[in-house]
Amino acid sequence: MSRSFALRLELELGEVPITGHLTDAHGVCTPFAGWIQLVALIEQAGDPATTDDAARAAPTPKEAPLKRTTALLTGLIAGLATSAATAPAAPIATSAGLPTLTLAMNGKSIHVSGSMKAGAVIVVAKTSREEQSSPPLVKLARKVSFAQAFRQVAAHGGDTNYLDGHATITYNTANSAGTGRAQTVLTPGRWVALDSVNNNPATWPRASFTVSRSGHPASLPKPAATVKMIEFGFTGPSTWHEGELIRFQNAGFLAHMAVAAQAKDEQDAQTLSALLLAGQDNQAQKLATGFATFVGTASAGAVQQQRVTAAPGIYVLACFMDTQDHREHTRLGMERIIRIVP
Repeated sequence: MSRSFALRLELELGEVPITGHLTDAHGVCTPFAGWIQLVALIEQAGDPATTDDAARAAPTPKEAPLKRTTALLTGLIAGLATSAATAPAAPIATSAGLPTLTLAMNGKSIHVSGSMKAGAVIVVAKTSREEQSSPPLVKLARKVSFAQAFRQVAAHGGDTNYLDGHATITYNTANSAGTGRAQTVLTPGRWVALDSVNNNPATWPRASFTVSRSGHPASLPKPAATVKMIEFGFTGPSTWHEGELIRFQNAGFLAHMAVAAQAKDEQDAQTLSALLLAGQDNQAQKLATGFATFVGTASAGAVQQQRVTAAPGIYVLACFMDTQDHREHTRLGMERIIRIVP
């Protein structure tokens, strides 16, 4: 039996990916960044079973029937211009005043504090007794425990694409010892923060927390540039400026990462890129003079943004995730030479 429901869509003009807020029939306003998050919120709003905060967690893309999702996208694209022109603005926090979510790690435990309301946040990662931190934030699907999601990955040789339908890695970046900052968007539901302190995920410290709905969720500030990860490559500018705010978005269907290897000069960068394409990682590593992780393993639809703090120079941006036939994405062309300038 079909049913109808009313939604209010507010779009931020000129933003790429599509960014804005969706208000449901109960007056609950939730931010989104990208088509995947938008469609998930619409599916959630149309589900009569989602009546409490925990149950209203947005589903991952493959939870929705493909035909219905395609129809929703077609309708949204057709009405995009009208919605953008007529939707009134809602009061939201300014980019300068984003709330803060703090992750404190020491290699044995991780503690979450600060804002746990839906909307854009600054994630402050504080590390002690560790050389660096890499704290992924994982959004659990409805009625899925972290143990269930973890078993999906473990049962398939560590392939995080098997989280699909169970959980989403929405944020993942690396920080040196001390304090690191980056921005992302939290949506209502159950979350897990991890401290990927070693190569054994079974022993990673973790902490669960719940994100509640917000009447006036904050939006991510407009970045200076957007870098997208797709199958199989990177889009966006090839020259980045030190200190500028860059948005990283997994706009593909698979899990991706954005790791950079610094080269001595243009010639070494070209050679390093060719070696990665040929699958000769060990030789490529010998040419690298340094490394920077902008995005660790991140699920489809993940969005985060951060200031460029890597030293000026020439880099090869790469994704080292594996395909199902165990080829690194670099072997399919997912590497790109970039320059960071003062």
